[in-house]
Amino acid sequence: MILMTSEQRQQMLENGKPENFGKDHIPVIKLFLPGTACTWLLTELNPEEPTIAFGLCDLGMGFPELGYVDLDELNSIRVRNLFRVERDLQFKSKHPISVYAKAARRESAITEDSAILNRCLTPD
Repeated sequence: MILMTSEQRQQMLENGKPENFGKDHIPVIKLFLPGTACTWLLTELNPEEPTIAFGLCDLGMGFPELGYVDLDELNSIRVRNLFRVERDLQFKSKHPISVYAKAARRESAITEDSAILNRCLTPD
């Protein structure tokens, strides 16, 4: 599976431009590894190294974090030679990455539960 469409790639490159650094972008894509709790909500690509993405990374160990991930590495992952990282075709981001990160810290995992995300819209 292709990890992102050309439109998504363009949006992530735009988000990654120096003038957009530090902005609270809305996740552009959600990736996951079937059969595991691994999930990535990605907002931007480094224009200088377009295989390096930034977003909320959850390896299913109870402490998701904002950080960078190498898309080539994600593309190389195989589980029992059956599963590989896929893009969630149904994912529609409704909030900036800071809201997903706040909810993930509270829940110890990335969540798309509207009630939980809505509670995270206000500052602590």
